[in-house]
Amino acid sequence: MKIADVSDGILAASSRIDPEFRDTPQFKADALSERLGKSPLLKIETVNPIRSFKGRGASLLIDAAEPGTQLICASVGNFGQGMAYAARARQVPLTVFLAGNANPLKVERVKSFGAQIVQTGNDFDAAKLAAKSFAQSNGYSFIEDGAAPEVTIGAGTIGLEMLAGNHRFSTILVPVGNGALLNGVASWIKSQDRGIRVVGVCSQGAPAMAMSWREGRSISTPDVSTIADGIAVREPVPEAVTLMQGLADDILLVSDAAIIEAVQLCFDKLGLLVEPAGAAGLATLIEHPESFPEDDVATILCGGNIAPQHLKAWISGRRVS
Repeated sequence: MKIADVSDGILAASSRIDPEFRDTPQFKADALSERLGKSPLLKIETVNPIRSFKGRGASLLIDAAEPGTQLICASVGNFGQGMAYAARARQVPLTVFLAGNANPLKVERVKSFGAQIVQTGNDFDAAKLAAKSFAQSNGYSFIEDGAAPEVTIGAGTIGLEMLAGNHRFSTILVPVGNGALLNGVASWIKSQDRGIRVVGVCSQGAPAMAMSWREGRSISTPDVSTIADGIAVREPVPEAVTLMQGLADDILLVSDAAIIEAVQLCFDKLGLLVEPAGAAGLATLIEHPESFPEDDVATILCGGNIAPQHLKAWISGRRVS
């Protein structure tokens, strides 16, 4: 997968993605200026059938699948939802592997879209290893988030829509899990304006992708420890790491404390329910304000699936200022 191939594919894909996932809202969030000292441009990817940007790439991928082909994937939850939603519409058989301790809301939603579920392993990467082995043993097609070109190209249509909007930005903050979101968005943005800075965001408790980007090779960590399950990666996808080398200008780490504050800020000031990984860009503005002196900063609120127990702990069970 090359940067030019991704950017070329994005324009063609923009009209092929399921309309339910396209042309999502984007606006300058003046309500955040008191806390952040600026009004970031926000791209809202939480108001669709799966509450996540993952439906874009999944729509492209499933649409290109041969009818009746048995597909296998692994997911923290949102990619599995996107795949299950698209597979149900096109009657493509799908099995999704998730960790034994996966977010129960995400597990239930994947199941609700008709996919077969296998829960195994202590984290996402263990589930992914099991999914690969299962697919290989049975002669099925394994779809890897971060490696499949359609997933990256689908995510890249977010960048196309953002640049086509009315608000300019000089820096964009992008949460980094398996890398498809950053690689897709940055492929389009850099093809149109090399001067726009693309900054990835990882959790301090899951720094593998940041470490890999800095070293130019995949570096694994023995474990992860973060509330942001959507970016809790310990085994980077080599293809994604390679592509990131020519796209990311920097990758920063954020704490769980800053992430929770960002989740609360979205709810209090914007009325939006955003999961921790989805709010990582805003957490970066909270924790690293000195890195962004410019006012024209953008980020993507890329997911909104919060388990009931976390909803109570982070939002419902506290006093709103």
